Amino acid sequence: MTTMATTPGENGSGRNWTFLTNHGHVLLAIARNPTARLRDVAEEVGVTERAAQAIVADLEAGGYLQRTRVGRRNEYTINPSGHFRHPAEADQQVGALLALFTTDPAAEPVTGS
Repeated sequence: MTTMATTPGENGSGRNWTFLTNHGHVLLAIARNPTARLRDVAEEVGVTERAAQAIVADLEAGGYLQRTRVGRRNEYTINPSGHFRHPAEADQQVGALLALFTTDPAAEPVTGS
């Protein structure tokens, strides 16, 4: 299971937090591997398999992904034109976030000085 970074709180206690929610992490994990088993997605994100199932159901209901049965497995299709849900980012599409974290750096052109 993945561990989160610890940020010291004001009183010196360690508090675990990340910039992205579990929903964001699940969406990214599926974008990286659209045929991944939810067990593997859950392990990558650091949540239970049941939590990953609930998150996928939320993302599917919200129109961010579509699940297709292929044999005994599921294959997911991401909708990159879906907008963020929070009013502060509602004018932005999730595709930009997905591109930021799923782009293959080896495929990017290298620019030198």
